[in-house]
Amino acid sequence: MTHAKEPPTTPDGRYIVVRGRLWRRSNPNLPEAQRQALVDALMQARRRVGSARLAADPEAEKRARGEVDAAKRALGERGPVWWDDESPDFNRHLVKNTPYARWYAERA
Repeated sequence: MTHAKEPPTTPDGRYIVVRGRLWRRSNPNLPEAQRQALVDALMQARRRVGSARLAADPEAEKRARGEVDAAKRALGERGPVWWDDESPDFNRHLVKNTPYARWYAERA
């Protein structure tokens, strides 16, 4: 079985880089049981999005997307940042346009 390579994580642990874009990581301060419950809820909600799309049910899809958003916010991947040093959030920014650009370029 082939395992996917883990995406690079910024030195401060706040983001992963996927296809040149920063994505906020989950809050590392969440207790493991809570984090796992939220990840499970996120995956179930994502499956409901897919099912709703296949069923061409826009109302069910809207509800499921709301569940995805709620889980991602609870994980700290969206909404207010989970760090407290007043650093800006670069979630979804191209890494080359952020203070992480040099770090990322030097990895290659």
